[in-house]
Amino acid sequence: MAAFVAGDWGTSHLRLHLCDEHGHALQTKSGPGAAAGDAVGHFFSLVREWDDAHGPLPTVLCGMAGSTFGWRNVPYLACPMRPDAISSGALCFEEGGRTIAIGPGLSCRNRLVAPDVMRGEETQILGALRRAPALATGAHLLCLPGTHTKWVMLNNGVLEHFLTGVTGELFDVLLRHSVLVRAPEIGEATGGPAFINALEQTKLHPDAELIHLLFGTRSRQLMGELSNQDAGAYLSGLVIGQDVAGALRLFRAELSASRNVVVIGAPRLSELYATALAMRDIGVVKIDGGEASLAGLTALHQALFGKGIGHAA
Repeated sequence: MAAFVAGDWGTSHLRLHLCDEHGHALQTKSGPGAAAGDAVGHFFSLVREWDDAHGPLPTVLCGMAGSTFGWRNVPYLACPMRPDAISSGALCFEEGGRTIAIGPGLSCRNRLVAPDVMRGEETQILGALRRAPALATGAHLLCLPGTHTKWVMLNNGVLEHFLTGVTGELFDVLLRHSVLVRAPEIGEATGGPAFINALEQTKLHPDAELIHLLFGTRSRQLMGELSNQDAGAYLSGLVIGQDVAGALRLFRAELSASRNVVVIGAPRLSELYATALAMRDIGVVKIDGGEASLAGLTALHQALFGKGIGHAA
């Protein structure tokens, strides 16, 4: 029986789940992200069919729904903190006959002593802890790959700090708006021999910066060493390879004992990061990001509504 609606609202995509009381997804719908504007209109358009069948159900959202260009601006919670405490910063309000809760993002001073923020990944981490309770004990370096990849230090269940790499966004900009990849049909831009070759280049030249490796994507095509169709995959390998290399340097003290990274993300992208980490002799534990997000949203629903502490703002 349907009990609530859960949604992970990214910048470019929204995924809503109609869930039973245990957090199992009964149906799923996708829509435009927060950057498209008119968050309220898009949401109610997507849930209209569910409302007709079940009435307006409590809704729990995470991600960019709580940003300055989302539905309601929800302040960040400061690290260090335990992911179970995320519910304390949620904003609850009434709209369209239903109670809506939007989870907060997190902020920190990162390893480079710069301000850093996340929205949505904190809910995935909460869900990952529910799905893999062993993560609550000991020190773990987490990697959440995506448009803005997050490298997170989790110590005895406390999210201490994190570091953002604009990996996916940089790849997309270079792929579509630079001279590095000029093929009329880019083809598959991830994985394969060209991707592995690029990873090897980042390992072979550990002192090289990404900015010095990138033009090789173009020059190797000109010299016949790289096909136009494989250029996107090669570029992906350079960007991911340098993201991994930089993170391993910055977190080398934390990795000295475990030599493991927990990767939480979409299966295909997680596999690319797992390949890059394995090339540097780092073990990987993979957790599906979608499943982790839903588990985290279910935990928020239980905390906010299961105990009757949800309230309108």
